[in-house]
Parts: sequence; C-alpha cells; structure tokens
Amino acid sequence: MIYKDLRGFIKQVDDLGALRRIGGADQRYELGGITEVAAGTADCPAILFDRIKGIKPGFRVFTNATTTPQRAALALGIDPALSPLDALKAWMKKRETLKALKPAEVSKAAFLENSMRGKTVDMTRLPAPYWHRKDGGPFIGSGAIVVMRDPDGGWINASIYRVQVHGRNKVTVQFDHPGRHGAVIAKKYWDKGKPCPVAVVCGQDPSLFVAGFEYLPDGQSEFDFAGAIKGAPLEVLPGPVTGLPLPANSEIVLEGELLPANKTMQPEGPFGEFTGYYANEARPCPVMRVGAIHHRDDPILLGSPPMKPPRFHFGLPFRAASIWSQLEMAGVSDVVGVWQHVAQLMTVVAIRQRYAGHAKRAGLIAAANSYMGRLVVVVDDDVDPSNLADVMWAVTTRCEPAEQIDIVRNAWSSALDPRIPDEAKAAGVTSHSKAIIEAVRPFGWRERFPPTSALTADEARGIEAKWGAAILGRAPPSRPKPSRPKPSRPKPSRPKPSRPKRRLAKRGKA
Repeated sequence: MIYKDLRGFIKQVDDLGALRRIGGADQRYELGGITEVAAGTADCPAILFDRIKGIKPGFRVFTNATTTPQRAALALGIDPALSPLDALKAWMKKRETLKALKPAEVSKAAFLENSMRGKTVDMTRLPAPYWHRKDGGPFIGSGAIVVMRDPDGGWINASIYRVQVHGRNKVTVQFDHPGRHGAVIAKKYWDKGKPCPVAVVCGQDPSLFVAGFEYLPDGQSEFDFAGAIKGAPLEVLPGPVTGLPLPANSEIVLEGELLPANKTMQPEGPFGEFTGYYANEARPCPVMRVGAIHHRDDPILLGSPPMKPPRFHFGLPFRAASIWSQLEMAGVSDVVGVWQHVAQLMTVVAIRQRYAGHAKRAGLIAAANSYMGRLVVVVDDDVDPSNLADVMWAVTTRCEPAEQIDIVRNAWSSALDPRIPDEAKAAGVTSHSKAIIEAVRPFGWRERFPPTSALTADEARGIEAKWGAAILGRAPPSRPKPSRPKPSRPKPSRPKPSRPKRRLAKRGKA
C-alpha cells in the first residue's frame, strides 16, 4: 500500500530498516555533513534529524529520502525488492500507463495545526540548514515545492526551486533560468505591475517530490502527476492567504507574494550544485515576502541538498528512462537497458548487437539526449548498465581506444558545467564535447571473441534468490508458527493399584 504523506513514507522506510535517527546535530553544516557522509556509505540510509541545535524541540529534518534504488522505487509505488534495472523498467512501464488525476479539495488540512501570520511570522523558528561550507546562507528549500497559478490558463505549477532564507519574513526563490515555468508565470504578474501569489511547501510527500523534478509541458500540473503516481487524487485545501491549492498533508507551508524583480532583488547563493562544485557566485534573485507560516505539530522539513557525485537525489535515473524511450522511438532495436552514473553525467546503453554500426547508432542518439553528460558508453547485453564495475570491466576489456571512441563537439550542456570557462559562459556558450565509447565486442568477429567465465544475469538472479540471505549473513525470515489451542483431553483414569485382599477368618462358634 502506498504512503499517504511524508510521515507514512518515513514509516515504510523505517520498516525496511533503512532509517537512522540522529539527535542534537547543528543545522549549520552538521545536517549537511551527516547527510553527505551517510549517502556515501554502502547502506546509504535515510536520516531523520531531531532535537536540532538552535531550533525548538519538535522541528525535524528528513534527508536522503530517495537516494537509493530501493527507496526511489518505494516512492514510485514500485516493489522495492526489484533489482535497480528491473525497477527502472517497471517505472517505464508504469509511466506509460499513468493517467493524470486532478486534486481533490478537502475541508481540513494538517498543515493548519499551527500558523504564524503578519508580524508573528518568523522564519528563524524553522530549521533552515547551511548545507555546504561555502553556501551563501541557510536554505529551507533544497527539495521544496514552489506553488504558483498561471494567470492566463489558471493551471497550477508546482516545481522544485531552491529557497534561501534572508530574514524574519523574506526568502528568495531561484528559478535557474527565465525559461522555467515558475519564472514565466511570475513575469506575467510582474508585467501587469502586480506581485505574484506564491506558496512554498517544505514537507511534501515523495510523489510530489518526484513530480517536482519532472519536465512537464505547459498546462500540465505536477499535482495531477503526483496523483497519477499514487493512483489517488492529491488532497488540497485553498491557502488562507493566497488561495492557492496546497497539499493538505504537507508538513510546512509558507504563503506570500513574489515581489516584482525590477523593484526588489536580493543576492542569492552561492550554493553547492549536483556536480559537486559551486557553479556561480551570489546573484540577484526575486524576493518572496512571507505573509504566513503554517506547520503541523512536530513538523518535518524534507531536505534534499545536492551532493558530490555519485550521490544524487534519486536512486533511479529518470532521465535514463527517457533516453531509453527515445532510443526505441528512433527505431533502435534490442535495447536491453539504459542507466546513468555520476549524478546522471555518464550514460550507459546496453544493446543486443544485430548489425554493424548498431552500437554507434545507439551511442549517437544517447549522446544527443544526455544533458551535461560528457561520457556515453555502449555495452553488450551481458553487461549490467546499472553496475559501474561491470561497465568498466567492459570498457577495459572490449574497447580499443584507437578504434572505438568518437568525439562529438559543441553538444548539449549547461551553465552549471564547472569545465566551461567563465568567459565562455558570459558569452552565452554552454556547450561541450562528448565521448562515445563503444565497449562492445567488435561486430565483425564477436562470435570469436573469448567467452566470459561469469554467470549470466539469469543465473546470478537464481543464485541470489536461493542463497542471497546466506551470502549476506542474514537468516531467512522466520515465520511464526500459528498458535493452535491445545485440544482438551480427558485425563486418563488410572486404575488404583490393587491390594491383596485380606482373608477374614470366619468366626465360627466355639
């Protein structure tokens, strides 16, 4: 059964044994440091912070929510026991059949259990961590949903933008670039000389967190997409200040207005990016004047700070699923898997080779659709693209660099790319080169290529199914024997020991 809200998801994570509780950490660097160290361990546990230093007891922070394939699958309503590649296949199949569900308006909302309005608004009462050492300030929104209504079409945009705290009732909202839906909607209000009504949801359930990262077309709301993931409409209630529909089971909600950018701006950042670098210095950003803060009792902030790769927000690479679909739509046959490593900066495509040039064709299409990625690797179908060690084995044993590496120049990148010089970015250049590595058996003599000694994927799955618990040193789950009432049986009647009868002498007459 899929979770109802963030608390329900945390319970499911806890039931999987993947949650760690930490008390007493400082929101200045320690929350971010602990999150990053935990994400780099083999188990990569989710963290629930409590009794945060400098914050009133009861306010909590939840991090590493979906950083493993298991928890990402859980958030998508997919079996968390599936292997990473099988989970991605299951998501692709589910994604194709999703039907958007409009939100359902309700009369009560958990986030209204506590409210601060007007002069009582005080952002310092909420946890807003300094996630990285060189960040320009505290960020309450590293995984927050920013809710806005398009003034023309009336549709609701609910995307993830970062939110920095600048005082008691001021935060900035960073839209990345002017083409993002949030920036377009805000400008429509500003062009009419009006502030833009806005709400920031800082503790949404994971379905909305996933939806907030999706690139949806104009007019399609992330609320509808989140409902499709859960298979039930998202419950919303109009915000008392903005009238915007707000997820009823949210943990923390800020309501207010985004002031026109030509009048009020505040330096925002810098902020550590998902590449593991600081891409930009502080830049002016529009200011949100916070008119109200609402929160549940003992609220939980959902924190999702970018971290040094391979740590990433999601344990399943959603963009790899898109590239997989694009390959199939382009007519590339026999694609058996697509995955992305190093925070989606390296794309791997696994194919079953059918003709000469098959691998090159797949690599070129994948390169054209790999955002910011410099490396595209094509492997045979006996290599698991989700296993980086397996991929590098193929690179080091099947790729002849002089023959099987090609360079594509002036390809798709971003201003977040740390390798692009500042002067190039200033001139509007945000492209780079990409290497396509064919780590496949040479098609012309693939049948004569030395056979591998390794198990096939199916053989490995069979071993794991039968012996996985023993390999990991875990006892198979013991099933309690059903307690059956013992039938009442009559106690056996034991015969009394027979004693020899005394013979009484007959008394005769004398």
